[in-house]
Amino acid sequence: MESVPVLVSACLRGIPCRWDGGAKPSAALDTLLAGRTPVPFCPEQAGGLATPRRPAELVGGDGHAVLDGTARVVDDTGTDVTEPFVDGARRALAAAREAGCAEAVLMPRSPSCGRGQVYDGSFGGGLVPGDGVTAALFARHGITVTPAPGV
Repeated sequence: MESVPVLVSACLRGIPCRWDGGAKPSAALDTLLAGRTPVPFCPEQAGGLATPRRPAELVGGDGHAVLDGTARVVDDTGTDVTEPFVDGARRALAAAREAGCAEAVLMPRSPSCGRGQVYDGSFGGGLVPGDGVTAALFARHGITVTPAPGV
């Protein structure tokens, strides 16, 4: 039987690509991925952002609103980083399609990868319902997004 490919946030696979230069591997994720082929991908790096980089949050809505042009992604200095987030999401979608992924397991609460909850744009730690930019784009293209367990 052939292993099913699943796109996974690269930071969850131990690749140091998070905003702070770290990674977030998870034993619970390893269990979830058993028998499947993980396809690690970091939308933020793919969009051209450096690692490490300034923390960013969604302002004016979630990732769906960013894709619709009614919200944006800004870093903690107020710099608009919407374009690299959208570009990275498009590249993640292309990578998922190329690998044959119908599912993605992504980093919770991230402005790129969050599914169901994202930070509120205040940089004060508040969470609001919503999806990150990549999670929103995946949902629009029929890729099931699951937040990674245990992180």
